[in-house]
Amino acid sequence: MSALPSIRAQRYRVLHDTHYDYAAPVSLSEQLLHLAPRPLPRQRVIDWSLDCDPEPGRQEQALDAFGNPVVRLQFDRPHAALSVRMAMQVSITPRAPVNVEDSPPWEEACSLYRYHAGFVPDAAVLEASRFRFQSPYVPVKQAFGQFAADCFPRGRPLLAAAEALMANIHEQFEFDSRATQVATPLAQVLEERRGVCQDFAHLMIACLRALGLPARYVSGYLLTHPPPGKPRLVGADASHAWVSLRCPKQGWIDFDPTNHVIPDTEHIVLGWGRDFGDVSPQRGVILGGGAHLPRVAVTVEPVAEAAPV
Repeated sequence: MSALPSIRAQRYRVLHDTHYDYAAPVSLSEQLLHLAPRPLPRQRVIDWSLDCDPEPGRQEQALDAFGNPVVRLQFDRPHAALSVRMAMQVSITPRAPVNVEDSPPWEEACSLYRYHAGFVPDAAVLEASRFRFQSPYVPVKQAFGQFAADCFPRGRPLLAAAEALMANIHEQFEFDSRATQVATPLAQVLEERRGVCQDFAHLMIACLRALGLPARYVSGYLLTHPPPGKPRLVGADASHAWVSLRCPKQGWIDFDPTNHVIPDTEHIVLGWGRDFGDVSPQRGVILGGGAHLPRVAVTVEPVAEAAPV
């Protein structure tokens, strides 16, 4: 009998730097960070650290309502600037191949999340159901269902239909970092056909939810590849966002409409929620400060290949 092939994990080092320069001193500040990677069956956290300047008067680690690691920081001394650096190493194991045709018809999947007299949903259905409904950044409107309709003909396997929707968004929308802001309405993104990964993830989620399917927003990082012959630039990467759809047969399956891929070992998960607002990398409230804009630099680089697992 021949030996089974070893499965090699890919290891990454990630640096995420955020810096604020305030127009006036900040006397008090409280910050909520989603910058700690979520341990998952395929994602192992090797190390993680957080450095702040100035040092916080109080720092707490906890889990949010979706089970994501969060860090709460409190600064109780006046400061004119704030720097936060997160450093981590994670190891990611390749996923099993996804056969998009080996999934139930999408209408059958929808029926699991509709009310039926006498039906008692199990824990997995209940957990997924909270990702079916409208959320602050993802309205559920007829226009999104209409956009997705061609991808979801009667009887089509759920994952095949989702893959077609991912392809449509990738082909029909232009990546434009200056086209949108966090608060840009999703209807405007649909009309103007341009935006960034956050917009494309929100759009795909809106389409799926409009059809009655549970879909969640995934926040993390993506390994980018420099042009041939060019070095990897420190700080030139960015946070990334994609979509996870629950399939009754295969569980949660991820889709990246920005890059038209089913994520594997080059996607690093921080956490997930209903939309961007649930897993924003850093947000907070301050007393004072005046005008300010954050400067963010992200570096994602592979480490030497990990040992077989």
